[in-house]
Amino acid sequence: DTNHVSAMRKKFRDILSRDKMTIMPGGFSPLYARMAEEIGFESFFIAGSQMSAFLLGVPDNGILGLRDMVDHCRHVAARAAIPIQLDADTGFGNAVNVDFAVEEIIASGVAACNFEDQESPKKSATMAGRRTVSKEEHVGKIKAAVARRDQIDPDFAICARNDTLGAEGTNFPEALDRCIAYVEEGGADYVWLNSVETREDLKKACKEIPAPVQVIWGGKDAAPSPAEYEDLGVRIALYPVFFATIGMTAAWHVMSDFKARGPVALADFNKWVADGPYGLVNQKMLTNADRVREVEDNYLTEDDQRDYENTWGH
Repeated sequence: DTNHVSAMRKKFRDILSRDKMTIMPGGFSPLYARMAEEIGFESFFIAGSQMSAFLLGVPDNGILGLRDMVDHCRHVAARAAIPIQLDADTGFGNAVNVDFAVEEIIASGVAACNFEDQESPKKSATMAGRRTVSKEEHVGKIKAAVARRDQIDPDFAICARNDTLGAEGTNFPEALDRCIAYVEEGGADYVWLNSVETREDLKKACKEIPAPVQVIWGGKDAAPSPAEYEDLGVRIALYPVFFATIGMTAAWHVMSDFKARGPVALADFNKWVADGPYGLVNQKMLTNADRVREVEDNYLTEDDQRDYENTWGH
């Protein structure tokens, strides 16, 4: 639906342009994006690490391919009525690969994507051993992404992700210099400053980078609150994996308890959730299951109508 895609991209542009911080949760699936939408978040992030883990069962080391990524993102973007940002890792190579990647990513229907300045094969930002390409190379990749985007859909947003902090032989001044270059020379619409360690550094970055700043906290102190992030100048506070990892942790605990105690473990968990403030998740609502009945009622012949009164499911 081109109207839906266009609306989502314009909505994300509005998020970037306004003087207000937003929280972007992340995960990997259409249902997680739908949950974010129903709960009231304004946007959603598809994390490369989570696609690697949940779709392929592999670590976040550049194993996920472009086709794996865009085929999956097409489903997420089609189901959610909030803008989607895709984590496009390193862009699958140099500026040549980025040029083709942008074309495919835009066709998937997401509203934005980010390209990081790590060497290939990349490593998860949660891991040691990261190494970055030169500033000049990544400026070229961002320029290629922006140029291809402008030929296809100028409303699509390009984010330059900076993984300098925590990488080999780097520091905050270099990270800040790169962020500025990715905007001024590369033309990025916004910058993702990864693993920032202090509030002072973050405030300086948000003041000096001539574009909206997206951030993941990497400091030893507790992360800033949403109000603090806004005061520091952050536009998007990104929590890229918490949906998926919390869901996986819950499954681990329930499966382990089920192995030990049997079905009573599942009953206890469901009761605990049902008695809580948010209740059990409604998968039928998230997947718009009622639409099936509506289509049947409106378009099937009487002989083809299903008997819902005398049949049942468990």
